[in-house]
Amino acid sequence: MRRLSLRLRLALAGAVAVTLAIMLSSLGLAALFGAHVERRAVAELSVQLDQVLAGLERDADGALTLAAAPADPRFDRPYGGLYWQIRAGGGVLRARSLWDYEIPLPPDALDDGAEHVHDLPGPAGQPLLAVERRVTLPDRLGGGSLRATVAMDRTDLAAARADFLRDLAPYSALLALALILAGWAQIAVGLRPLGAIRARVGDIRTGRALRIGSDFPREVQPLAAEVDDLLAAREAEIARARTRAGDLAHGLKTPLQALMGEAGRLRAGGNAPAAAAIEDIAGAMRAHVDRELARTRLAMRGREARADVARVIAGLVRVIRRTEAGARLDWVSDTPDGLAAAADPDDLAEALGALIENAARHATARVTITARRQGDRIAIAISDDGPGIPPDRIQAMMARGARADTAGSGLGLAIARDIAEALDGGLTLVNGAPGLTATLTLPAAS
Repeated sequence: MRRLSLRLRLALAGAVAVTLAIMLSSLGLAALFGAHVERRAVAELSVQLDQVLAGLERDADGALTLAAAPADPRFDRPYGGLYWQIRAGGGVLRARSLWDYEIPLPPDALDDGAEHVHDLPGPAGQPLLAVERRVTLPDRLGGGSLRATVAMDRTDLAAARADFLRDLAPYSALLALALILAGWAQIAVGLRPLGAIRARVGDIRTGRALRIGSDFPREVQPLAAEVDDLLAAREAEIARARTRAGDLAHGLKTPLQALMGEAGRLRAGGNAPAAAAIEDIAGAMRAHVDRELARTRLAMRGREARADVARVIAGLVRVIRRTEAGARLDWVSDTPDGLAAAADPDDLAEALGALIENAARHATARVTITARRQGDRIAIAISDDGPGIPPDRIQAMMARGARADTAGSGLGLAIARDIAEALDGGLTLVNGAPGLTATLTLPAAS
């Protein structure tokens, strides 16, 4: 259940609730219909009982008889479902439909003209709905009292109730479907603010927005406010971290300069190997400090930055051509105009500069730079015709958390990779025939 979406859980709960409500309401309507039908049946039995009593006469022998029977043919058909019975003195008159069966009346006391309604067994064991009345006969009929009963088979009432439920079922199903669809629409409208929050969070992640905002319903606004407060706290923490990194860099700057001075004095004193070792260590320390400062600076920049890829590449190539390593090479650049990456131009220059310097250092005669848009990404490939990098070394350098050497191409590639990952991009290295192709992938500017 935890894996189901909130929308689906609400829809399922609503569908179950609607289905149960419709079923209960249908049963309630059937019960009301049955009660109404029974009341109508009792009223009709009472009328038929009046007809039976109105047809009573005395024959020539003075015996009580029914001179005018009710007109309903079911009274004349054996076990026809409608019955009358009169018990007077020690004798019993009954309808032809009862055949030889006598309805067992309960031993209850009735006032003159009073009626009782009973559930009694019928001639074939079926349940009967019976209306009984005690009547005092007039003098013309010999006086005295009798118990007159008219009954009907309850099976007809049950069949009427079943027919009602059967006729009601399709309308109940249609109503349930309409209510479920209405509930689904209500859920979709009610959860729409959550979709808006998700879109705002995506905008924040991609740099198109800085905060979620406050234009949300009252129930969702506290969540948006908490997320905005969290973003503000994160930005404050990053700002403090950036300040600490800057303080660290400035704090290390003087000791590094002192080390370089000591190296110069050692070199002047004729101890060149020791001076070179100190210079290498100090250079590596400075490179690592610069790398961490670059990562901190990237964390503070939004994705609203925009860098013209062709312009950055052209500037880097102009600079590298002036170096000893770049002057001896043929530079081929295939970068269309108008291609923009979602990155600060300085950050893009730093990442591409590390890759271009690495290519210039290892190329034999040519370096090729191409840039293409691939969907919402921009892929910048830098290829040289040098010896490449051993495959096992590529895997080690591209592994997350791997530490590169302090000399050679490792540090430059690590810096480029860190910048790319900080910008939601990536770096891939592929050996060619010959040479190495480094592909920097960055999000395209919107």
